[in-house]
Amino acid sequence: MSTIEFNGQTKAAGKIVCIGKNYAAHIEEMDAVIPADMVVFMKPASAISPTLQSFRGEAIHYEGEICLLMGSDKVVGVGFGLDLTKRALQWQLKTTGLPWERAKAFDGAALFSPFVSAPHCLDELRLELRIDGELRQHGGCDLMLYPPTLILEELAKFTRLEDNDIIMTGTPAGVGEIPKGSTFDGRVYDGEQELISATWIAQ
Repeated sequence: MSTIEFNGQTKAAGKIVCIGKNYAAHIEEMDAVIPADMVVFMKPASAISPTLQSFRGEAIHYEGEICLLMGSDKVVGVGFGLDLTKRALQWQLKTTGLPWERAKAFDGAALFSPFVSAPHCLDELRLELRIDGELRQHGGCDLMLYPPTLILEELAKFTRLEDNDIIMTGTPAGVGEIPKGSTFDGRVYDGEQELISATWIAQ
């Protein structure tokens, strides 16, 4: 059973709902176009791992994200997450029109900090990701094409969110390969107030 931590308590993780192409600058760096509709894909709870992998058949790429934890039909928690991707395989699958699961939903493809209580307003959430002390990613809800309120509205049109489901809200620009032995430090802020942080060393 895959678990997450929320306010010091261990909980069984639900499904992971991922929002793709949610930052214009990331879309540009991936040489893609802004989609007409919100991009959604899923990871199973079994993808969650405490170990940051740098290689699994091929080099693994990182994507830092603000993550939302659901409970009682609303967002109850906030955390930092890493959406890991087999980028070469993803491009191969995309160009042939096949689903992404082999590149996005493998065991170890999702890492999460502990979750803490969500602020009343989610609009000022932002993230920072440093690798070996160097700032690599930063962004927040003000830069999202679909901020949290719109994400919830769009998801409600076709799927039910249950307690302990996690929404990964998309990644800002600055993604890349995971260097083995590097230290990843991810943080989520509410404005200038730090809410949560987590550190991983890439294996």
